[in-house]
Amino acid sequence: MLSRRSALGLGLATFCAQARAAPALAPRPLVFAHRGASALRPEHTLASYAKAMADGADFIEPDLVPTKDGVLIARHESNIAGTTDVADRPEFAGRRRTMTIDGQSETGWFTTDFTLAELKTLRARERLGTVRVHNTRYDGHFDVPTFEEVIDFVAAESAARGKVFGLIPEIKNSTHFHQLGFDPEATFLRTIAAHEYTRQAPLEVQSFETGNLRMLGDKVRAVNPQARLMLLMGERRQTPPDLLAVGTKTTFGDLMTPQGLAEVRRYADVIGPSNTDLIPRDADGAWGAPSTLVTDAHRAGLLVHSYTARPENRFLPKQLRNDAGPDARNPAGMIAEVKRYLDLGLDGFFTDDPALGRLAVDTPG
Repeated sequence: MLSRRSALGLGLATFCAQARAAPALAPRPLVFAHRGASALRPEHTLASYAKAMADGADFIEPDLVPTKDGVLIARHESNIAGTTDVADRPEFAGRRRTMTIDGQSETGWFTTDFTLAELKTLRARERLGTVRVHNTRYDGHFDVPTFEEVIDFVAAESAARGKVFGLIPEIKNSTHFHQLGFDPEATFLRTIAAHEYTRQAPLEVQSFETGNLRMLGDKVRAVNPQARLMLLMGERRQTPPDLLAVGTKTTFGDLMTPQGLAEVRRYADVIGPSNTDLIPRDADGAWGAPSTLVTDAHRAGLLVHSYTARPENRFLPKQLRNDAGPDARNPAGMIAEVKRYLDLGLDGFFTDDPALGRLAVDTPG
């Protein structure tokens, strides 16, 4: 394993020697499996979650969207055009349409137009097929799991491995789904209350919206007293969808200021910024100077769990890429990237490759 100095290169020695920010609030940085081990298996499949747990993840992330009949399933988007074989299924050709979600127009097939029984006939596919070609060999192998199936699977793996795995579900597009007549928060609360595992295991609920976090806090903790809530941070110029819907102009950038963070602490325990909010990148993808976001959040009493560490060159800061091509895996580069964020005091991070995330946390240097 390369030392951090070797991985970063001599040109970054001075950069990495900068004074560290305040230490992490958490006793040990947490590794969150982003959609499972999605660098190695198609995202949001039981295979992806299984690989993540085998590779040392602390928490498993199921993104949650509803079906036509109101069941929460694990998909990153309601639009399943890119993550299932629905486009190849002639019986569903007539359901392709255009829908506006949080102000963005999308064309494809949407979970809210399918019953769970219909969705269970589909098979999962690799979303980044041209980047993660190795994952395409699993196309067609796995179905789309429900949230309940994910809970049961994680509980079974916990019992088999003798390790308690946390769950870090994201309630997606809450305002949009409420506009369609769904209530994902109510379904979520019923689901976690119905399972012994989610009443006791570590639980952290995510959303890019403020309103559902304000509503969920006491109700989630009534089910699981150790639960935490995390406000995910979008681009600094964007406004949270629930605030946008009522004409409020507060942006995520506003919420990242010391004053904004103090307000966030009223309804959340954690913020989830992007890695580029911790260390901005220029137009060429090169790291600039670190921001003060981690320190500011800690001063407000908030943990910081950032997204997303990925092992391919195209996702790394320019200083850490090697010459193997944009789609090549660069494990040393990803480990060095994560270690730099940990030096800033980061409390946890999402990664597509939990095995590398585990190494970043557990290896010195």
